[in-house]
Amino acid sequence: MVESSEPSRKRPRVGRRPRHSQSPASSSMRPMVTRSQAQALTLRPGGEPPSTAAGVEMEESRKRKVGCMASMRAESPECAGDGCEATVGSAGNCDSQQEDGGEGDSEDAESSHGDIILTSSYIGELQGDQELVAKMGLVFSDPCTLARSFPQTNPELAAQCPVDVEDVRRAYACIKAKTTDKAMRDLQLLTVNAVAMMSLDPCDEHDNQMNAVLILLLNPSITEYTHDDSTFLLPELCSVILNQPSEQKSLLMRYFAAADHLGLVQSSTPDAASGRTEGDHMCFMQYANIFQSFVTRETNRAAKPVAPQPSSVSESMPKKVCLHSLSGCSLPLVAQCLALMNSYNTTHGIVPHSAFYNDAVNEHIDTKEEVPRFRMPKGVSFCNYPFLLSPTTKSEVIRIESMIHMRTELQDSFFRAMFSGVTCPYLVLEVRRESLVRDTLYQLDLKMSQDLRKQLKVRFVGEEGVDEGGVQKEFFQLIVRDVFSSKYGIFKANNESQYYWFLSQASPTKDMLEEIWLTGQLIGLAVYNGVILDIHLPPVMYKKLLGVSATTEDLREIDPELYHGLTQLLRMSDDELSFLERSFEIEYDDLGRLRTHELIPDGASTILDAENRELFIDRYVDFVLNKSCAKQFAEFKAGFDRICGSSYVRYMQPQELELLVCGCSDLDFGALESSTVYDGGYSRTTKVIEYFWQVVGEFGDDLKRKLLFFATSSDRVPIGGLSKLQFVIAKNGGDSDRLPTSHTCFNVLLLPEYSSLEKLRERLLTAIHNSEGFGMI
Repeated sequence: MVESSEPSRKRPRVGRRPRHSQSPASSSMRPMVTRSQAQALTLRPGGEPPSTAAGVEMEESRKRKVGCMASMRAESPECAGDGCEATVGSAGNCDSQQEDGGEGDSEDAESSHGDIILTSSYIGELQGDQELVAKMGLVFSDPCTLARSFPQTNPELAAQCPVDVEDVRRAYACIKAKTTDKAMRDLQLLTVNAVAMMSLDPCDEHDNQMNAVLILLLNPSITEYTHDDSTFLLPELCSVILNQPSEQKSLLMRYFAAADHLGLVQSSTPDAASGRTEGDHMCFMQYANIFQSFVTRETNRAAKPVAPQPSSVSESMPKKVCLHSLSGCSLPLVAQCLALMNSYNTTHGIVPHSAFYNDAVNEHIDTKEEVPRFRMPKGVSFCNYPFLLSPTTKSEVIRIESMIHMRTELQDSFFRAMFSGVTCPYLVLEVRRESLVRDTLYQLDLKMSQDLRKQLKVRFVGEEGVDEGGVQKEFFQLIVRDVFSSKYGIFKANNESQYYWFLSQASPTKDMLEEIWLTGQLIGLAVYNGVILDIHLPPVMYKKLLGVSATTEDLREIDPELYHGLTQLLRMSDDELSFLERSFEIEYDDLGRLRTHELIPDGASTILDAENRELFIDRYVDFVLNKSCAKQFAEFKAGFDRICGSSYVRYMQPQELELLVCGCSDLDFGALESSTVYDGGYSRTTKVIEYFWQVVGEFGDDLKRKLLFFATSSDRVPIGGLSKLQFVIAKNGGDSDRLPTSHTCFNVLLLPEYSSLEKLRERLLTAIHNSEGFGMI
């Protein structure tokens, strides 16, 4: 099975059913259907079974020996390319093609085994529902025969996908346009039987089986088809896919991405109305949307109130959804197929990871129920499929996960106190503002791992503030500012990109490695306690923390000048490279001392030329991003993993982890204004509130960040934007000369009811410019 990004330990296992056998569960749901039996199930338009004569005709047709289209295309040069498509689906001898496209066309559409090779042109020639259903019944009665239909005629796509996907889509559109509703129901029955045969009596030709799966998936109604017991067909088709060997699942993924790999898709964003892209070819995400539409529909269906009452607001609100409650619709099977596509996309980078987020799941997921189920050994949860979840949902999962750990440690502390004396139920750090790093490093070094999972409480020595969240937010802001300053010599900011990276050192000191380890722990503690940090680490740092390999492109953020110089080597001629007289030995600065490093063995005597320049670039990038800071990064990661190594963080994408640590950069105060709650007698229409938003609207980004820091102890924007901040403005008395104050632990701004706009502006600016420190009010 193709590895997916989901937690494999929790993926429901799909076992292959034995050939010509049936499980008791499936036996109670639907009868077993073999290929020979399915031929007799082909219905005529009136609903009666085909006559004996028709059955004999079908059998005779299957015995005729005529050259098939695939072999004739290989043998006959004049049948290459688009020429064969003009034979209206003929799979017989191309020489038998009639100039006027007359009566011989239908006969020529049968292969040497009597198998009809369907194409959209051939279907277009069929007359009436009866003939169309009869001919399609012959094809759908054998998955291997179905797989040989719609052969690829585009030379560009032939090596990537043997099925002419666009011709399949035209065929389904033609069938819908020219047939009655009864014939469409017959097509549904044929499709159901074809899937049942692939489930119970799989085709020995695995490649052909994948062709048949692809043709069935392209049916626009495949997500709507059901069995007689109203169970949906798509999960059973997904089970067929999941039961295939790994190489066949990879082959199907390649079929899905054929047009994308060849650059035949102009846009990866489907049109909202048609679902088609700007290009004419089926793109990778359109296949994903087949499965996504099923997940969306079933999630929305489960979220609907059972009996909405107009008089009751609570009953008419959408319900929260848990995946285990949807197990009857086999949604996990569909999600596992999406996991295959996500895994393939992760390897090949076809579309952004965000393209797999499912809006319905993120809107209706019951995270409070899903997280505990995910933690169970065999739990079924949407958390098993992290590619469906947005960064906002994942941050909520991590928050709930942390709360569970904190509650567990709190309970354990009380039990330990009963038997072994007093035990503090919190992780308490008492620090001095003038010695933040030293005090924190000393205290964390004494803590056990289980203590780090307790809720953090920070107390600044000599200050009265009680930490309910606000004090720790300022603590993180201040200590991160110190750690990344030049006086500690751990990180260095690039003047152009302003990203921080490790200083290159051949032998970093023990004290420096301890401080780096502390920095990793601080970032882990901030994530664990839900605090957003103002740090500027490059995206490659988050990739390395999650085990994703660094690439040449990652060097652009760390050192744009070096990146530009290395990429210039690729455009130089042989003479220009010779003029450089460059070897595979490089120089770098080690705390003021110039050191050399050989990129390859005997690099000093290996001259850079056109043949080895790509190796030079790869080894140089590897040195900058990996080898030059190997010890430093190992300590940094060890500190981070000490807190977050076993959390849901490991299922995030690097860009999602960056959002979790640093928050968003969008200062949308319009969203903040819309979501703000008012207390103490204030409302949105109160005069002083109107003054407040008018003044804030005049602020630049710097003042807006200072306002955020004053009110919340953090100038960072949470994942999902400022609408997620839960900001409160409360009345703090009538008109007076008092400055605004805040409860930073609860994001509450206490605002006196100032009498004028000018007075509010002057008092607010004074407050936000002097906002460091805590006291009791």
